[in-house]
This record gives sequence, C-alpha cells and structure tokens, in this order.
Amino acid sequence: MARRIRRFSADGVKDAERSLHPVVTEDDLLLTLSRFHREDCDDVVLLLHGLTSSSDLFTMPEIYNMVSYLLDNGFGDVWALDFRMSNRLPYNTNLRRYSLDDIALFDYPAAMAELRRHIGDRRVHVFAHCLGALSFSMSLFGGAIEDDLASLVVNSVSLTPRVPGWSKVKMAVGPAFADYILGSPVIDPRFSQAPKPTARWLLSKVISAFHPECKESACHMQSFMWASGRPGFFMHENLAPETHVHDRLADLNGASDVHYYRHIRRMVRAGKAVRFDPKDPKLKALPTDFLARAAEITTPILFTTGDHNRIFTDSNVVCHALLSKIVPGRHELEVLPGYGHIDPILGKNAHEDVYPRILAHFQKHAHDRKAA
Repeated sequence: MARRIRRFSADGVKDAERSLHPVVTEDDLLLTLSRFHREDCDDVVLLLHGLTSSSDLFTMPEIYNMVSYLLDNGFGDVWALDFRMSNRLPYNTNLRRYSLDDIALFDYPAAMAELRRHIGDRRVHVFAHCLGALSFSMSLFGGAIEDDLASLVVNSVSLTPRVPGWSKVKMAVGPAFADYILGSPVIDPRFSQAPKPTARWLLSKVISAFHPECKESACHMQSFMWASGRPGFFMHENLAPETHVHDRLADLNGASDVHYYRHIRRMVRAGKAVRFDPKDPKLKALPTDFLARAAEITTPILFTTGDHNRIFTDSNVVCHALLSKIVPGRHELEVLPGYGHIDPILGKNAHEDVYPRILAHFQKHAHDRKAA
C-alpha cells in the first residue's frame, strides 16, 4: 500500500535551510516566497507553479523532486513562489475574481523585488509551469518585470495558448455552469467527498463514469477541470504510487475559481495572450499586445511540453515557432516523449527524463549576465 504523504509536507528537501519570506502585492495580497539555501552561488533559481498547485509541486517527498535536483547539481540557492493561484493561499476559493493580468502586473514584480532584496544582482533563472508560465511570460513581455533574467524555462504553455476542442466547450459553458447550477464558482477535485446527493457529489459521479482508466475520483475531476483525455492531466505510468492516490492528487492540485476560464478563452480565440479587460484602468500598465516587444526581450527561453499534452496541446511548439521567426536562434524547444501536462514536474522519472534538460538550459546561460 502506498504511504500517505502529509499535506504541505516539508520533508521533501534535505540538507538545505528553508526560510519563508512574505510578499505584499500592490493590490494588497499576501504571497509567500520559500527559500531553499544550501550554499551561496552566483546563479539563483526561482520556481513558479500553475493554477491549483503550489510550491509543494517542487518539493514532493515521494520523488527526487526539482528543488533537490537543482541543489544537488550546482544551484545551491533555490526559491519557490506561492502566488495568488497557490492552493496554499485562500485566493482560489474566494469570491473576488482575478485574471492573469492581475498576476502579471502585481504578483511577479513584488516577488522579484523581494527576491532581489535578498540576493542582490546575482543571476536569476526561472522555471514556470502552466498558467504560471503564461502569466510570467505576460509579465516579462509586457514590461511589468525587468528583462534581466539569465534564462527562463516555460512548461506546457506561454504566449500562444491552444486547447483541445472539448476544452473550448468547457471554457464556454463552465463558468456559468459553476455559478448558476453548482451555485459556486469553485470546482474541487474533492467533490466526491461532498454530502450526498448534492450537485457537487453528483457531478463527481457523472464525471467518474466517463473515466474508466482508474479508480481515483480526484484524477477524473482534474481531467474534467482542465483537460481532454483519459487521463488528461498526466500520463498514469509516469506517477509514483504515492502520488496517484485520491488525497495526494487533491493536495497537490486543489480547488479553483473557474473565472480564469474566461480569460483563457479570450486568449484562445485571439490566438495569443491578451488582456482580459482592456478598459480596466488599474491594468493600463500592461500592453494589449504582449508580443509587440518580442524582438526586444533578450532572456533566452526554453519551451518544454509533453508530446501527450492534453491541456495546452502544442501551445509551446507554436509559440517557439512564432518567436523564432522574430528572433531566430534566441529560444529553444524540447518536446518530451511520453509526457503530458504536469508529469514533467511530478513524474517519478522526471529527474532522469526532464530535469536534466532544464538544468542544461540554466547551465548554458549561467555566465551570460554579470553576477554581483
């Protein structure tokens, strides 16, 4: 029987000093930076999760996780940000509606300022996943943060989000369904634990009926929330037994407000990242076209995606091709055989199949910008 992993476990990283650093955004949200410090070094790494997950994605004790891998391979100062999409924070499940614009304009500038306060002018490399990758790309290309990064890796999606046809249907009807039928803007992988026979419990049973590939309701719900496939979130064979259990899946990727669907839908229809509300005065610092300054962005980007990505399909392939026409040779692409959307991070063999490619990109650009 697979061992039970405690939620928000801090046991996944050994031989490193862990410290927590509060970050307050301009729109008055409290975020958290976690620092994993083994030794001082000229190259610092910042890790960014996606929607419904958290910094725990990078410190999982049941696998050789990304933080430990980086610490063991010469990057002795690793940071992970829990921004407003984190399931460690309350913002995914409150009634205030946020868009990716809010994250791009408010979360990352505040986080980078706090990071720089501690590390000074040392080189910074960033790994970002899912909507963390999309929103961080918006922040970088939109000018909200400085183009002073040593390198960037974006997994699954960046500035040209593309989704399967079934996902387009869900994005069109999902927010109204959640608001007016479920009576809640939040969808939770734990709906099977809701009281019987509430709409939430019934929804989980209906969804599971269409997912015979495994017995884990949380796995079915996560595929329903974001993907098209059986399963859609990851490839089953890539997960450790301790990961593919109901509570663990829901701990790693929790509940979320589906208002983000509305913003992603606008981007998919536009074929590129766009502002959710171009008329919102508080967001006027962001451009309406995030690709307008693409030729000016000097940060070298590695685009990664699984060849079984059933959430954002070939989004990163398309984005890499587009940017390669604008700035030939600046950016790179890695398509990961046998991987889906999130298993490049939480897969049991990711330290052999995926992390070395990320590490190589960081190492390649470790001397491109002057360190303090």
